Amino acid sequence: MNGKDSVRSFESQTGRTRIVFGSGTVQGLADELTRLEAHHALVLSTPGQAALAHRIGDVLGGKTAGLFSEAVMHTPVDVTDRAAAYLQQVGADAVVAVGGGSTTGLGKALASRTGLPHLVLPTTYAGSEVTPVLGETAAGMKTTRSSPTIQPDTVIYDVDLTLTLPWLVSLTSAVNAMAHAVEALYAAERTEVSDQMATDSLVALSTGLRDLYVNRGSVEARSELLYGAWLAGACLSAVGMGLHHKLCHTLGGSFGLPHAPTHTVVLPYAMAYNQPAAPAAVAAAAAALDVAEGPAGLQSFIQSLEGPVDLAALGFAIEDVARAADLATARPYPNPREVTKEGVAQLLQRATTGAPIEGDR
Repeated sequence: MNGKDSVRSFESQTGRTRIVFGSGTVQGLADELTRLEAHHALVLSTPGQAALAHRIGDVLGGKTAGLFSEAVMHTPVDVTDRAAAYLQQVGADAVVAVGGGSTTGLGKALASRTGLPHLVLPTTYAGSEVTPVLGETAAGMKTTRSSPTIQPDTVIYDVDLTLTLPWLVSLTSAVNAMAHAVEALYAAERTEVSDQMATDSLVALSTGLRDLYVNRGSVEARSELLYGAWLAGACLSAVGMGLHHKLCHTLGGSFGLPHAPTHTVVLPYAMAYNQPAAPAAVAAAAAALDVAEGPAGLQSFIQSLEGPVDLAALGFAIEDVARAADLATARPYPNPREVTKEGVAQLLQRATTGAPIEGDR
């Protein structure tokens, strides 16, 4: 089979969230809204996705209450305040988030405030659309909370919405998803089921990236990437995350670094930090990713696909390491290896310059 004949197609339930996966599935959006007993949805997007939000509004037709295209990274509370005021003004009884993690975060914030149904149409591989986690930023600090009520009601994965995603965004978004799966493999709450989801996710994501790098028009590769992202998000929903996610939230919320590229740079270093305490988990991740050298192999894989490998290129300075290490270790959190300020500072120093990870080499 070729092209759309080989795209995965299924419906399932992940916790409280209904999943619709396939090609052309966006056409069922109005029916999903009706299923949730909603009639006038506020469509959310980033400024860059405003045209797509208008297209989704056309799909909804008379079920569109309005469009709000001001979502940005790290879910600033002041943006949510503006969106909430507009939602009330137009009388919306549901929110539809179209885009990546930024828009999904805004949708979660609005839904958690109002109790309204939340539907998501992902266009990247962020994975946050199936998690009960919300990170919000105010006064230069990112605060994360988790609750079953934060998890969206319906996620419609339409592979067609990802076909024009630029390569670099595709790559960094997919590695962001990989981070969910990697940390799930050494989470304290891990189970055989979560381990299987994590390894299946890593196989799909790494295979999809390799195939898409060679053939940028491959619908099948896009399907595998979106499938892997769903599984990675399900991992993030099932278990707690550790050092990697704490570091990335700190770098994004307090230093303004871009979300997915930051995950891409940090993941190999976080894996290397945890490897002495979780060698079997890191080995399982490396096998699923089909890299022979664990964290070093992942870093080389990212570099071979023209991805970012240093934080300095993303706007982080060596002078910021001490403060970032303080923030990232201010409160205890689960992690297979003890998190120390000195250890985190060394990790960040290496990640800032892009120092090669020797590890198993």
